[in-house]
Amino acid sequence: MDVIVIGGGIAGVATAYQLRAAGHRVCVVERHATVAQGATYGHGGTVLPTPLDVWFGPTFMANRQNAKNGVINKPGFNGPARQFVKKLAELQEPDEFGRQYRLLRPLIELSREAMADMEARFGFEFEQASGLLYLVRSAQEWQQLQPALGLLALYEVPHHVLSPAECAAYEHSVRTEPEFAGGVLFEHERTANCPLFTKLLKQTLDTQGGVQFMLGCEVSAIRLDGQRAAVELAPRPGAASRSREVDVIHADAIVVAGGYGSLALLERLGLALPLHPLRVHTLVAPIAHEECAPHVAIVDAIKRIGISRMNHRLRIAGGAVLQGANLIEKPLGEALTKEALALLGQATHDWIPGAARISAALPWEGIKLLSPDGLPVVGNALHPRIFVNVGHGPAGWGLACGAGKLIADLVVGQAPDLPDETLAALRVDRFQ
Repeated sequence: MDVIVIGGGIAGVATAYQLRAAGHRVCVVERHATVAQGATYGHGGTVLPTPLDVWFGPTFMANRQNAKNGVINKPGFNGPARQFVKKLAELQEPDEFGRQYRLLRPLIELSREAMADMEARFGFEFEQASGLLYLVRSAQEWQQLQPALGLLALYEVPHHVLSPAECAAYEHSVRTEPEFAGGVLFEHERTANCPLFTKLLKQTLDTQGGVQFMLGCEVSAIRLDGQRAAVELAPRPGAASRSREVDVIHADAIVVAGGYGSLALLERLGLALPLHPLRVHTLVAPIAHEECAPHVAIVDAIKRIGISRMNHRLRIAGGAVLQGANLIEKPLGEALTKEALALLGQATHDWIPGAARISAALPWEGIKLLSPDGLPVVGNALHPRIFVNVGHGPAGWGLACGAGKLIADLVVGQAPDLPDETLAALRVDRFQ
């Protein structure tokens, strides 16, 4: 089959890889000059999410004070934004949280297998490092974390619950003063460089053949025509208009994996997904003092701010801003940007003082999509030849590898290696 993948981020490139592995001819259309330049560029290091990482549950936005949440609410919420927050709040109840994580877990494990297969085949080196230490400030926050710890025990996820002294003994950069409640160590979970992984995967596809990358091209519309589909390409910026003809590419199937840009394309087809754009931030800071730098990744478990080492740099990711979707096209504003970046800088000062030169850090801001039930949207939509792979949120970029495998199975009508309840929970029509 001929398949068009819209989007050259981690979701699109991982999907292209799985489609090609299944024997299809693939064309990836990406609006940037190369892959991994949108939301993928600013991904935090955590590869796969644990119950402590997902952006829903008892600890997510549980406190109305932005500084304690790690999520800044921009004033002036409209109705849809308030409804979105209300739906996510329902998942703070422990039973609902456990149910949603149970549905997500098979995709996590499928993603783990897919990544292991790629690494074994190609020997990729993308700054992988094992070890994540999640830290919790107060006794109240530690209590909020108990449902997540219960899920770790239920699914026998290898981990260690540590006292503050044990945290400091394991990771020398963590100070026991001021006092904090404790930590959770995952020795075998990993951090890695998502943009580098995506580019390595593209290079592999370039070498093997069968996948064409149309870079610097933007899809303006999707056409549905009987058993086939097509995409219209917008004119390139600055290109002379020789005629009124529109460039159209036909295919047997189309996968929409363009992140935030996917919403407008799908809306033009009559599909309005209730995914909400979330502004997230990253600081890449040089290490200030080697003796203060951590040897494992540090995660602020409540604020969901991750600090991972990549060679002589620290990547600090989080600082989410939640605002009305109608405002997302406008600049965030200097004050809110400073507040978001200050959250990241403060996290390094709180947990690993002296490790990062925040004054020399390079900032990044991007948009990720979050669903009202915390799960990505992966499956068929509207037409037998249209598929969607979006809404993975900020937690664990490796999920895209399993989602790509799922899409490849669905395109040919093959039964995916996932439970029926998980497939139903990921489908596009679940929101109806």
